[in-house]
Amino acid sequence: MSALTLRGLTVRRGACPVVDAVDLSVAPGEVVGLLGPNGAGKTTLMRGALGLIAADGVSSLAALPPRARARAAAWLPQNREIAWGLSVADLVALGRLPHGRGGTPADRAAIQGALAAMRLETFASRRATALSGGEQARVLIARALAQEAPLLMADEPIAGLDPAAQIATLELFAQLARDRRAVLTSLHDLNLAARHCTRLVLLDKGRKVADGAPRDVLSKTNLASVFRLDAALIETDAGLVIDPRGVLA
Repeated sequence: MSALTLRGLTVRRGACPVVDAVDLSVAPGEVVGLLGPNGAGKTTLMRGALGLIAADGVSSLAALPPRARARAAAWLPQNREIAWGLSVADLVALGRLPHGRGGTPADRAAIQGALAAMRLETFASRRATALSGGEQARVLIARALAQEAPLLMADEPIAGLDPAAQIATLELFAQLARDRRAVLTSLHDLNLAARHCTRLVLLDKGRKVADGAPRDVLSKTNLASVFRLDAALIETDAGLVIDPRGVLA
């Protein structure tokens, strides 16, 4: 059963389609990386899929009532600003709201598990607004994890994180997939996407131009036509490496 199904999803600004008739499915056990240059439609696609903005076509999530949708998918937007003077633990606990306000053992276990997953146990009582930008980003990821939804949708989740935290976050997503959850995440780092995603979807000017295994999607032809990169593809023991040689005119 798919965690997300999109058929012909289209989002317009005026008469111009920003996302143009995209079909997409994400299944349990997958980490699907959404790639494309700036303005390709990655964020708009996810927001349209969630019903946060008006869209045409079919989205299995947007069709759900709000609380059911929040139980089906956790959303981590690009905006990492924390405006509330809550403790880290209380902010992470907000991820449990779709499940009620009972403070049950299951709620407490989910909150503690999310704090541990993002290495935030020692920050639990600290005010979230007093943390650094990277630490706040980890708090918001933990809030999404505490939701325990079958699908995590994360828009540029590793932006602003240090290299170790970036890799740890993507390894965490891989663990979610091994636990039969699904992840759809937009990324800009092509090498991290190639190494940590089970599947990649490439957007350009709002259209899906490739969908498949990383080595197929990140072909020399696609890198040239979509990203304007002259790049060599190198197979290593650790996986596929994209070695940019220059920018094409």
